[in-house]
Amino acid sequence: MAARVHIEKLKLAGFRNYASLSLDLDERHVVLTGDNGAGKTNLMEAVSLLTPGRGMRRAPYGDLIKSGSGAGSEPATGFSVFARLEGMAGPVDIGTGVDGVEESGSRRVRINGAPARTTDELLEHLRLLWLTPAMDGLFTGSAGDRRRFLDRLVLSVDPAHGGRALNYERAMRSRNRLLSEGRSDPTWLDGLEAQMAELGVAMAMARNEVVSLLSNLIESNAEHSVFPAATVRLEGFLEDESLASASDMEAAFANMLETGRRRDAAAGRTLSGPHRSDLIVHHRAKGMPAALSSTGEQKALLIGLVLGHAQLVRAMTGHAPILLLDEIAAHLDEGRRAALFDLIEALECQAFMTGTDVSMFASLGPRGQIFSVAGGQVTPHGNASAG
Repeated sequence: MAARVHIEKLKLAGFRNYASLSLDLDERHVVLTGDNGAGKTNLMEAVSLLTPGRGMRRAPYGDLIKSGSGAGSEPATGFSVFARLEGMAGPVDIGTGVDGVEESGSRRVRINGAPARTTDELLEHLRLLWLTPAMDGLFTGSAGDRRRFLDRLVLSVDPAHGGRALNYERAMRSRNRLLSEGRSDPTWLDGLEAQMAELGVAMAMARNEVVSLLSNLIESNAEHSVFPAATVRLEGFLEDESLASASDMEAAFANMLETGRRRDAAAGRTLSGPHRSDLIVHHRAKGMPAALSSTGEQKALLIGLVLGHAQLVRAMTGHAPILLLDEIAAHLDEGRRAALFDLIEALECQAFMTGTDVSMFASLGPRGQIFSVAGGQVTPHGNASAG
């Protein structure tokens, strides 16, 4: 059996409200308790930077730098996050951060002391999934929020997805700029649209595959799940061509872009493509849109989706992802909390969880290591300082 992917040491410097932190962990789940504003979520945000992207809050890197944590009274000029972990490929040291505010548009990544070519290399060592209170409005919010949620799910099983999405966006911005400037050079536009068609169809197919696999997994678990099962599907891009070959879909999308040039120029944006897709979620048992379900049902549906996807990641990669579950237990009754902890344990993953009341994690028992967080300090619950 593959070793459980888990963080063994976490060190922060100049990050949010942490001037410095060194935390030793084992493979058990990590529970962070403390008052609101103590820094629990900040610590989990630091962990979320061990995967490509801007982390679970999507904050500019300059905002992550702790104010006033530099030498003397000078503000810090950067932050760093270091983790030693048992990864998918064995033990590994990962470091990331920025050197200064002027470099806040990008961050450095080092793996075993060597600079990484891209942040995508992180996916060779661990996968991360998170669930935060800010995601509670996912089903009633914008389609863009749901696309970002879906793309993170896809990225955790298809590491190339992020690069395709980034290159698609770049090509689309170039096309939009040409159209807005009235530069209708057909050769240039044809080239950009061919690139968009190839990348866009690959994105759509990757999304469809993950949605299909996730749907099948949820259906197979529906009768035994303590969380309501969801039905999920994609809407908004080449639905009629969903069973065609990739080359047919690319030709259809390229033609759609060519014939839509005048319309897109007038709109100032590209009106058709995978960047307009939406993830449609229904409450399976009730047959109703998730957006029309109660607040509690929406939360339970979301928890079920994330846990289902974690199970899918484990099945496809051989390793469960590390889960970051912010305030996960706050709105669950005792029975569902206990069931949640059992499901997380069954995944054979390491989960980081936060809460204001340590009693909410009583049913976790010895499966968790509990820490108190206050004022940028983290200490084992009821014991001496952890560093």
